Amino acid sequence: MARRSAQHPTELELEILKILWREGSGTVREVRAHLSGFRELAHTSVMTMMGIMTEKGYLKRAKQGKGYVYKPRVSKEETSRRMLGDMVERVYSGSAMAVMVNLLEMGDIDETELAKLRRLIRQKEKG
Repeated sequence: MARRSAQHPTELELEILKILWREGSGTVREVRAHLSGFRELAHTSVMTMMGIMTEKGYLKRAKQGKGYVYKPRVSKEETSRRMLGDMVERVYSGSAMAVMVNLLEMGDIDETELAKLRRLIRQKEKG
């Protein structure tokens, strides 16, 4: 029986997803090597975590030799949209404007990024 998927990936699950989104696919050994730059985990810990992520529906795997090759089953865009939407709802009571104001006030935005934001705002105004 498949595990019930949590609403969002945990911190470690998200790190594994980021690796697989960037690389396209990977074995437990490859993912562990990427994680080792900032998080030291035993091979069996990464293997267990990726098995759990498969059960949750975040990953799919295909047999290759004696092991498996894993690929993301969820997209980066879908995952980030869902996580951001939840944060906007829970922290900002659903107000996209409150989020944008907060981001603009706390972040350093260069001219190129400001120009992109202006274009997006004009597109939204046009419908």
